[in-house]
Amino acid sequence: MSKTHMFRRWRRAAVVGLAAVAVALSGCSIQISSQPDPSIGDDTMLINADKGNPFFTRNFNPYLTNTRTAARWMYEPLILINPLDGTQNPWLASEWSQPDARTIVMTIREGVQWSDGEELTPDDVAFTFQLLKDTPALDIKGAWQHLDSVEVDGGDVVFHLKSEDAPSLSIIGQTMIVPEHLWSDVEDPGTWRNEKPVGTGPFVLGNYNDQQYSMDRNPDYWQADSIEIEHIILPATNSQLDTVTRGYDWAYSFISDVEGSWGAASPDNAWWFPPGGVIALMPNLEVAPFDDVNVRRGIALALDRDEIAETASEGYMEPAGQTGLILPNQEEYLNPDIPDDGILTQDTEAALAAFAESGYTLEGDRLVGQDGEQLEFSLTTANGFSDWTRAAQTVQRQLAAVGVKVSLKLPQPAGYQSAISNGDFEMAIGGMGNGDVYQAFNNLLSSEFYVPVGETTANNFQRYQSDDADALLAEYRGTVDPARQQEIVNELQTLVYDDLPVIGLYYGGIWGLFNDGKFTGWPSEEDPYMIPQNYDSAPLMIFTRLERVKGEDQ
Repeated sequence: MSKTHMFRRWRRAAVVGLAAVAVALSGCSIQISSQPDPSIGDDTMLINADKGNPFFTRNFNPYLTNTRTAARWMYEPLILINPLDGTQNPWLASEWSQPDARTIVMTIREGVQWSDGEELTPDDVAFTFQLLKDTPALDIKGAWQHLDSVEVDGGDVVFHLKSEDAPSLSIIGQTMIVPEHLWSDVEDPGTWRNEKPVGTGPFVLGNYNDQQYSMDRNPDYWQADSIEIEHIILPATNSQLDTVTRGYDWAYSFISDVEGSWGAASPDNAWWFPPGGVIALMPNLEVAPFDDVNVRRGIALALDRDEIAETASEGYMEPAGQTGLILPNQEEYLNPDIPDDGILTQDTEAALAAFAESGYTLEGDRLVGQDGEQLEFSLTTANGFSDWTRAAQTVQRQLAAVGVKVSLKLPQPAGYQSAISNGDFEMAIGGMGNGDVYQAFNNLLSSEFYVPVGETTANNFQRYQSDDADALLAEYRGTVDPARQQEIVNELQTLVYDDLPVIGLYYGGIWGLFNDGKFTGWPSEEDPYMIPQNYDSAPLMIFTRLERVKGEDQ
């Protein structure tokens, strides 16, 4: 996943707006309660997952950015990936192999039907990839950046890659498959709204209007025995107050004082906020003095990450390490030679020693260089991203304690994204990380994304360049040996730890809100089988794990 996509995901997760007024009511004497709609049956789930503007547009083309959320619950991928840790689950592909680093062979699951009764075939898969090649705007996962050709071989589909590119399995596998017998007649797939969707997923479109639509259980779904939800309702209007009071079975939102708001609204309300990425300082390595590793190290050692995490995330998230990994999700990949799981402890004496290596000394309350000028820089974050703003303010205060002057820049989100993409910043706060460890390090370190300041990049916003990193990433792409891949991941972690191309602060959260009154089996810290988000493809796994609460248990 690109850092641009991570950026979008964090923002969708951290809409605070009304929360400060409407949700944090537990700090007042007002009692919040959830009042479910009595007209909604025990077999029906009310989900806060889709938002109108303010009304819905009928669009179920799963490849378009403005598609309805539920389109991706009707169209399924070949491989369903858990973004928390990169686990690959067989889905429309029942199995796969990589005979070498340039070839992927997927066996297409038998017995799967489209919701109109037609059989899913390997030809549908090959057609889908040709469709994405012919209409590049639909290739939202970037499959054809890696593919040379696709062919059908009996019940298998063979993917020939442009180069040695073993990690591309996860990218190709996430592609959603559409039916050839319907889409082959579409004149312009890039704009088609697909108002009568036919997919392979667990639900089909029910009633629809521009303020609410419903989904009905697909009785012919290939995992129909695992689906106990009969209907799903998705309203268009969902304020932060609605999230708490409307009786939702599933929502996804940052909420201040979740225990005193969401938790207090219903005894059946539960939540799980796992880490889903790393929030970090991104120094612009094209701008002095951030091209100096000693300056970066001095900044890193001057920070108290416990305070930053507590203040920024309201105590929900833990401090992040300096390995590039998301913990505990990716503990299995952690380099055992890096101390303390990569956590850098605040050490003012060591910070000043690092600064001194580059000629900076503390004179009174000012850290000055050999030219007598104080070390100062601007720190850019997006206006309205309250957790990032709180982190920036804490960093500003902590660095002032070692004589570094930090000023804050808070452009609007579009301006922020433009600034980091074009390199128009000195230091910025941003999101990084990925459940797929290769993609995480590639997006962070690969010089393929390097462009000079003034040109636009989608990743490696800090503009890092390292022959060692590029060589390790290339070797990873060229091997299908898991043991060698782990050795490479260890070396990449060491590089991030020693070279500090970014400075980890705290983990960014995934904000899963659930109600156990009608359905149980939600993902949790004890059973993290899937990320608890209710958009993209993740719900496909969650729907199969939920069980109805029946009888006296309700």
